[in-house]
Amino acid sequence: MKKLNYKRITLTVLWIIAIAGLAGSLAFVSKSEKNIVANNLNIIIHNNDENPFISESDVKNFLNERNEMILSQRYRNLSIPEIEKALNSHKAIENAEVSADINGEIKMEILQRTPVLRIINKDGESYYIDSQSKLMPLNENYSARVLVVSGELHEPYATRYEYSVEQIKRNKAFKELSLLDDVLDVATEINADTLLSAMIHQVYVNKDKEMELFPVVGGHKIIFGNAKDITEKLNKLKLFYKEGLTKSDSWTKYTTINLKYKNLVVCTKK
Repeated sequence: MKKLNYKRITLTVLWIIAIAGLAGSLAFVSKSEKNIVANNLNIIIHNNDENPFISESDVKNFLNERNEMILSQRYRNLSIPEIEKALNSHKAIENAEVSADINGEIKMEILQRTPVLRIINKDGESYYIDSQSKLMPLNENYSARVLVVSGELHEPYATRYEYSVEQIKRNKAFKELSLLDDVLDVATEINADTLLSAMIHQVYVNKDKEMELFPVVGGHKIIFGNAKDITEKLNKLKLFYKEGLTKSDSWTKYTTINLKYKNLVVCTKK
């Protein structure tokens, strides 16, 4: 007959007691936390230094309009996931994370959306495309300083805002008509370059679905063409700006700068 290992039995019993005690403590803490009253909102908004589309007061007003009563509520009556879901439905918010601590503070960390270009379609309707390639409505209180694209663009906001530009590009019903992916590709490379982002302020899509760029100085038009060989074309333009326009009067000498030809920049004088 096997002898009982009293030492092992004792250790097992002690472990069971410890685990049961811990579970009881956690249950007590959880029950106690549910009775904590929310007494402070700590709203932190990231990425709003350059384009302040949303403020702390905007967040509070938004929640009030949705009847999301938070302050003076016990934690058991609050749903953190639902508050997060509400904030993430705001058209100026890219991502929101909400947490609650034992001192009654509800912390909201909000990442604001970043517009990278503004679309003005053929009907005069205007909206942004953000850094996540999603369509974004204008803000009635603030206008972002971004590249403006206008001309033969037919995409209305109402039937496109649920899709990213990449999704529109892959959509059979949209892709034949849409030029949003083309203008976004060009705008992305312009925005990534210090010289070009300072120089180019507008893109126009003509009836041939080709792009024309307009700089802030010089009074000339840059014939860009389609969205092929974007990097090569922009490098040619930078080289021309740095080496071809060396005299003070050369900036106003040309009416057009054509980038469509391989390894060439063709200029038309005034």
